[in-house]
Amino acid sequence: ADKVTIDTLSYQKDAVPVHWESDGGTSYEMGEGDKKESGTKITLYLNEDSTEFSNEYRAREVIEKYCSFMPVPIYLTNSAEGPQYETIEKDELTDKDTIVETIVEEAKTEEKEKEDGTKEVVEVSPAKEKYKILKRPVALNDVHPLWNKHPNECTDEEYKAFYRKVFMDYKEPLFWIHLNMDYPFNLKGILYFPKINMEYDSLEGVIKLYNNQVFIADNIKEVIPEFLMLLKGVIDCPDLPLNVSRSALQNDGFVKKISDYITKKVADKLSGMCKTDRETYEKYWDDINPFIKFGCIKDEKFQEKMKDYIIFKNLEGKYLTLPECIDENKEKHPNTVFYVTDEKEQSQYINMFKSQGQDAIILSHNIDSAFVTYLEQKHPDMQFLRIDADVHESLKDEVAEDEKEAFKKTTDSLVEIFRKELNNDKLNVKVEKLKDDKVASMAVLSEQERRMAEMMKMYGMGGMDPSMFGSQATLVLNANHPLVQFLVEHKRSKNVPIICKQLYDLAMLAHKPLSPEEMTAFVQRSNEIMMLLTK
Repeated sequence: ADKVTIDTLSYQKDAVPVHWESDGGTSYEMGEGDKKESGTKITLYLNEDSTEFSNEYRAREVIEKYCSFMPVPIYLTNSAEGPQYETIEKDELTDKDTIVETIVEEAKTEEKEKEDGTKEVVEVSPAKEKYKILKRPVALNDVHPLWNKHPNECTDEEYKAFYRKVFMDYKEPLFWIHLNMDYPFNLKGILYFPKINMEYDSLEGVIKLYNNQVFIADNIKEVIPEFLMLLKGVIDCPDLPLNVSRSALQNDGFVKKISDYITKKVADKLSGMCKTDRETYEKYWDDINPFIKFGCIKDEKFQEKMKDYIIFKNLEGKYLTLPECIDENKEKHPNTVFYVTDEKEQSQYINMFKSQGQDAIILSHNIDSAFVTYLEQKHPDMQFLRIDADVHESLKDEVAEDEKEAFKKTTDSLVEIFRKELNNDKLNVKVEKLKDDKVASMAVLSEQERRMAEMMKMYGMGGMDPSMFGSQATLVLNANHPLVQFLVEHKRSKNVPIICKQLYDLAMLAHKPLSPEEMTAFVQRSNEIMMLLTK
């Protein structure tokens, strides 16, 4: 507005009307006004660029955004439209209603046949009086928001209804935390845990900050810890300083206390649930674990409170803490935790692990890559390995001392054959005697190289050649499988090329999707192999 004027008169006896006026900036004029009735009138002199605010719907939008929970009722009427009316029943009439017209509805009758065959007119509905009144105004705001109630006074349905109303989200939240603090500062609010089931980078939390029920802003990072912005909720803090810059808020000790308090309450809720209702905690874990892991990475105090309540789901669907994961596998792979990122893609490796009585945990969210690195920094004596990072010793048969020379010749021969037939003299090939003789070939990529490839992808370098960073999968051939033995014994067979290419693609299929060209060649080759069976 180019100018704003306010004329106001208190309801108190002998009050003097006041006129306030400002044309922007920090200066204003104030003096005695001429208002005769108690109340306040604010007049905006809109400039040419802001005429949209003279539209009723735009005005309603602004009021509903900033004042939807103000402690006094707000009504919006459009005087240009003239008076609006509604019709009510007699028993709905109150002293505050202005009757415009009384409407008498005559009694309703109906002709009915009696038992003797004659007919009579029966009154079905008696005469009614209705009243046409000036339309009752409906407040745009809720003067008693749910966060102002004591948690013991709120029902689950009220929490869910409030969530739907504020966030327009009709998927039910998992659970919520009701904040209610009076000392050393005044803070109330409700934080909801929504179902997190999308890519981490695309998540946008909605934490609405209020001051005395007046909306201030969404997601003020100086007040609300960054990791909590994955949640949805409202926080009302009347003590929060609002007349300072964002940089000042960052260094404000009071603001830091608010942030620490919110973090503590969230950690207390989660750890308490884990201790007293482990079954429910496990039920929610798949949905809330990205939030908890992000919080541990971003906030040291949160991590300190939650470190004993981080759980991992194993291949059997059982939930274990990190010490339990280490303890259950200390004999087979001490201080090493194997994990799976895609149960379908890595099913071959999973079956091999299970056959040897080994376990792994499932880490399928894309924050898990950063989280395992974080855990390794916290526990330098521990390492995380993806299940296809290498062939673990427990999955291999030991080569006898008197067989080592012959086994080396077999290895050298197979490396030469595959590099030649696949036309790749830099192909990484390893030969192992696997205990599972049903597996002919598999691909492994070292943990370090795979993490480097993931980092390249994260920083937008996915189009670069991974081989320049050494991230090339190693082809592992099982010397105990008949197909591999056939290649050694019949290296000049006409079927060697097709077997080599098929074994390579089958290994890679369990490691990564084939390119369109590779998939086309694989399908054609599969058809050729089936044709060989008909001859």
